[in-house]
Amino acid sequence: MHSTFKKIFSRFIGYIPFIICFIILYFSETFNSISSLNGLTQLILFIITVSIPAYITKRMSYVDIGWPWGLVCIGAVVLMNGEGYWVRKYIISGMYLFAGLRMGLGALILLKNGHLDKELSRYEYQRKRWKKSGYSNDDISLQYEIMIQCFANITFLALPAIIQSYNPQEYISPLEIFGYILWIIFFAIEHISDLQKQKFLKKSFLEGKKKQVCNDGLWMYTRHPNYFAEWMVWNSLIISSLPSLFYFYSIESQLIWTGIFICLIYVSKIMYNTLVYYTGAIPSEYYSLRKRPDYKQIQKSTNMFFPGIPKKNNSKSFF
Repeated sequence: MHSTFKKIFSRFIGYIPFIICFIILYFSETFNSISSLNGLTQLILFIITVSIPAYITKRMSYVDIGWPWGLVCIGAVVLMNGEGYWVRKYIISGMYLFAGLRMGLGALILLKNGHLDKELSRYEYQRKRWKKSGYSNDDISLQYEIMIQCFANITFLALPAIIQSYNPQEYISPLEIFGYILWIIFFAIEHISDLQKQKFLKKSFLEGKKKQVCNDGLWMYTRHPNYFAEWMVWNSLIISSLPSLFYFYSIESQLIWTGIFICLIYVSKIMYNTLVYYTGAIPSEYYSLRKRPDYKQIQKSTNMFFPGIPKKNNSKSFF
């Protein structure tokens, strides 16, 4: 009985940041209605595209469809309902629409080609994590993880778009421009690193060297340049949101404004944890070590997450 209560409580703890963020947005004078609309949209999307298919197939990989199309929904919601300066609103909604469509259409292609007919390795890793933590009911664990991603789309991941789309100032500040430029740079880096990996894998397949490790191009400086770039994309959104958030300093109550500020900064931590520990670098390396004998050497010479100059004869790898 004590063990069961501990497991339930542990899982409830996982929802607390999202609950707090939603409560803060709900009591906001400015963002209440659009946050509620986005919340309803995300719930409907995730139930239809992720929860139901996952319940039927017992696979979590449908999250790869739900979460990027959730970004598309965020972009559409703020585009149609944001009450701020139209230029800023079009820029931020365009970012979400473009990024979401890039990943969302890619996920649909994977689905069409049958690549989601079996669980993706990063989600297989989650099952190992459930088992290690003592969770025996995979159906409950599956829906729990799916709803975590859904609540992330409802709250933290929507914050930059919501905040910026309601700023009425007809002036794009230098900090906003800096954030937008960073977003373009790191979005491009993420795309380039994905292309480099695809080219390497295709070449290795044709040469019959499937167990080779990609250590070319951007992959020479970090073992996961795509994940690092994705993290920086979200940091860029945070930076570009700061001027808009400071505009609302005198409009929102101090308590609500401070809460929104903390939640906005917390987006960086959520994405870092996701891209390193949850479905990113750590799960990827778990399987790479088993599939590719040379990967241990790459771990010694190349930083895992943050880019750096390749090391020689170094037994330690840094984040």
